[in-house]
Amino acid sequence: MTVRLPSLNGLRAFEAVARHMSFTKAAEELNVTQTAVSHQIRRLEAELGGPLFLRLNEGLVLSEDGHAYLPGVRAAFHELRYSTEQLLASRDKSVLTISTLVSFASKWLLPRLPSFQQAFPAIDVRISAVTELVDFRKGTIDAAIRYGRGDWKGLRGDFLMSDDVFPVCSPALAKTLRTPADLANHALLQVSGATAGDWSAWLRAAGQPPQLAEGPRLTFDLALMAVQAAVDGQGVCIGRSTYVEDDLRAGRLVAPFDLRLEDELGFYLVAPHETAQSKKIVAFRTWLLALSPGKDNFV
Repeated sequence: MTVRLPSLNGLRAFEAVARHMSFTKAAEELNVTQTAVSHQIRRLEAELGGPLFLRLNEGLVLSEDGHAYLPGVRAAFHELRYSTEQLLASRDKSVLTISTLVSFASKWLLPRLPSFQQAFPAIDVRISAVTELVDFRKGTIDAAIRYGRGDWKGLRGDFLMSDDVFPVCSPALAKTLRTPADLANHALLQVSGATAGDWSAWLRAAGQPPQLAEGPRLTFDLALMAVQAAVDGQGVCIGRSTYVEDDLRAGRLVAPFDLRLEDELGFYLVAPHETAQSKKIVAFRTWLLALSPGKDNFV
């Protein structure tokens, strides 16, 4: 059996009157006349088949039915207010939520983000660092920085940069590396997943035997962990410029060899075509492209 809900205006009047225990104050809050509130309460009581208030000489009190009904009505309006606040907050044009890879966020984006906040103080940036691709249909992410070829269906992708691939290590360890053959004496640090073949590719380009790539290795899930292990002197990391350039500049890492391989994939700022031209995304895109060494092009 489906129960027909009473008038929403009547429920609002009931909740307001019960909160103030006054028709006058409820009318002021609802911006209507006291007569209108009285009429809405009488109509609601008629729909429910009984009084919700008792009008006594000493004042207004809830009836037994009113006491029983009020907690559910109050909770329902609380949920409505909360849901409305959440919806409006999600539409706040000053909030920009970016999804990106954990290592990219830590090693490249976050150190540079203060300059964006200085240039656009009205935009509240929120970073969601994840490994999986974001589903824009859920509506919680405005844009993402992805690694690939830039051909994601339904999304605008602006090319930011590509990586150079080359070994890096601590300054102390670098003193023991005169030629690539010396890598046989050290643990090779690498990252699992799409970049797991970096060491093999670089060693081939350096003219080293395949067996060298089969020596002792330490494999990490995140590039930032592999880079930190190299900084700590645990081995030689097959670095990518995006993740190691700040450590190279600071002297925490060095590149012991000149050979660098350019990766055919790259980092892209992506957003749905429908929202890619919103002011906050345009501001973030313009700032990123000004910082990035890549060309200003999109697909």
